[in-house]
Amino acid sequence: MTKTFYEPKIKAILFDLDNTLVDFMKMKREACRSAIHAMVDSGLKISKDEGYKKLILTYFKVGIESDRAFTEFLKRETGEVNPKVLAAGINAYLVTKSKFLKLYPNVIPTLAKLKERGLILAIVTDAPKVKAYQRLLSMKIESFFDFVIGFEDTEKKKKTDVPLKMAIEKLKLEPKEIMMIGDSMKRDVIPAKKLDVVSVFAKYGSSEKIGIIRPDFVINNFSDILKIVL
Repeated sequence: MTKTFYEPKIKAILFDLDNTLVDFMKMKREACRSAIHAMVDSGLKISKDEGYKKLILTYFKVGIESDRAFTEFLKRETGEVNPKVLAAGINAYLVTKSKFLKLYPNVIPTLAKLKERGLILAIVTDAPKVKAYQRLLSMKIESFFDFVIGFEDTEKKKKTDVPLKMAIEKLKLEPKEIMMIGDSMKRDVIPAKKLDVVSVFAKYGSSEKIGIIRPDFVINNFSDILKIVL
């Protein structure tokens, strides 16, 4: 962990969800790989490697949380949506998703210690709210959080400073009493810096490089949060 020269008096922590609490992209890659294998085995004419790459690309085009990715992928590849192939892909995706959707190490004990110290914890995510709650509930961590700000709450504006402004208003705290932790410089760190919220870059969940605008803290393990606030 690297840090700046001051020690903030943090009263609330805002967490991004995917790739900060939950290893989302590992799950997405493995689930898409299983889906393609199942679709090919059910008659889709494409190599498994090529199919996997194109399905992932489709998700990035239509939205990483989109429910239309499989149908859009099949339409582009075959000109139609074969119900058998689609069903095989969905089934394989869901089975694999449940196996690979996991918390990063030390998330639960760290959250427990933060709550014991009386900190307010909340989620600020680009994910649709129902899907965010699905993940929180399936990981059994929903009870740690006082509120969730999701995709629908911010007029579909992906993490500009709008979600953080909303969180500050709900918390009724000074920005410097609030910490934002996330894996994206653009969507998490830079908006936090703009609003004078203490910014923490979750390096363990990101492949991004730190540029000219630097976070206040960089953590390599979720439990490093405790070194900042306790």
